Amino acid sequence: MSERRSQLFGVMGEFSTPEDLLAATKKAREAGYKHVEAYTPFPVEGLSEAVGFKWTAVPLLTLAGGLGGGLTGFGLQYWVAAITYPLNIGGRPLNSWPAFIPVTFELTVLGASIFAVFGMLALNKLPQPYHPVFNVERFAQASTDKFFLCIEARDPKFDLAETSRFLQSLHAEHVNEVKDEE
Repeated sequence: MSERRSQLFGVMGEFSTPEDLLAATKKAREAGYKHVEAYTPFPVEGLSEAVGFKWTAVPLLTLAGGLGGGLTGFGLQYWVAAITYPLNIGGRPLNSWPAFIPVTFELTVLGASIFAVFGMLALNKLPQPYHPVFNVERFAQASTDKFFLCIEARDPKFDLAETSRFLQSLHAEHVNEVKDEE
């Protein structure tokens, strides 16, 4: 029979309003906690800055996808019209770039959107059917009306008792240990 190991992932505090969560997140960062995550049922303005989120690669991936799509569209049309099957009809140039604009534009948009969606999914490690916070029973309310702040155990300042007291001092309604069961 296999033995299930349980390892501590962190400590999570539950808050009832987005304002309480935002204030608690700012105080946690000011106290020196670096590995902090917040979970909300809807976007909260200023929360991403409060948890320390500053930069994402999605815009660069989108630019790369758009450039790749546009160059592919233009290159394919040029290759077909000027190299593989050149037809000189009425003296028009083989590289008639104004005729290539609609397809180039459409493939630019297609490439950018595909790279944006799949880049976002990859960078967010989605789909993620399991996460340790799902082990906390009260976390089911994160998609309806509650707000959660989790300080992860990998944080250099993390101490189970001290971090739990810290979250309680921030007026968390409930403080729970988050176990990572393997």
